[in-house]
Amino acid sequence: MSRTIRLAISTCPNDTFAFHGLLTRAVDWRGLEFAVELLDIEQLNTRMRRGAFDVCKLSFAAALGMASDVVVLPSGSALGFGVGPLLLASRPATRPATPEQLTLCPGERTTAALLFDLFHPRTTRIEQAVFSEIMPRLMARTADFGVCIHEGRFTWEAQGLHLVEDLGSRWEAETGCPLPLGGIVASRKLPADVIATVQRVIHDSLTLALADPAAALPTMRAHAQEFDDRVLMQHVELYVNEWTVDLGDTGRRALAELAARAAAAGRSGGLLEVFGDTDNM
Repeated sequence: MSRTIRLAISTCPNDTFAFHGLLTRAVDWRGLEFAVELLDIEQLNTRMRRGAFDVCKLSFAAALGMASDVVVLPSGSALGFGVGPLLLASRPATRPATPEQLTLCPGERTTAALLFDLFHPRTTRIEQAVFSEIMPRLMARTADFGVCIHEGRFTWEAQGLHLVEDLGSRWEAETGCPLPLGGIVASRKLPADVIATVQRVIHDSLTLALADPAAALPTMRAHAQEFDDRVLMQHVELYVNEWTVDLGDTGRRALAELAARAAAAGRSGGLLEVFGDTDNM
């Protein structure tokens, strides 16, 4: 009997692009069976902590808190330069400054929320919201600021919102590293040979999508908040890069930097191990 892998990824276009081949079985599952769920990133962060999945897309901020339980796969990550979340305001010429102001974040365990905490600590009240609700609430002026991710990076100006800061650009300026947003992790309870097979399937799926990006559009459209094909492909061009195919030394340095800064800010967690870096599995 083949082994079933409980796999969960986000609905954002870079994930549905990268996993198109796996989701449609256009690549060989290499003897495994995949039971797949597509969820909001904070749902992924929460449910993986409860043991709901064998392999899961996690915010790297959340993965830090599970470092003893998971290992990061070399393929499938979202990190890079110019990919960071945006701190947006409902009104022009305003900045986070007082507890009377309200900032919306897309989940307390997201890397976006960690960046706001690192760069604007104790400035405003914070409320967690599903990422797709943040920009509409800013437009309705029921919040002062919002940390926006996914397609919002490309559409905020058209929505009449105002840029306070590109949190990713600030990360890059201070660290010199690409920003590690999220990656695919596997439970350490899985045997090493199973994790290795999952990694190969994901790598195959990425390779297939990169060879024919347009073929992945139907899968991306099925789950996206934004249905404009141009915006969807902009998202892929920004978030899918050489470090998505393989983290490499640069990706590993970025993860170490994130862990160090989170620890300095009092966030619990540990160093993230990339699968294949040691023989401890």
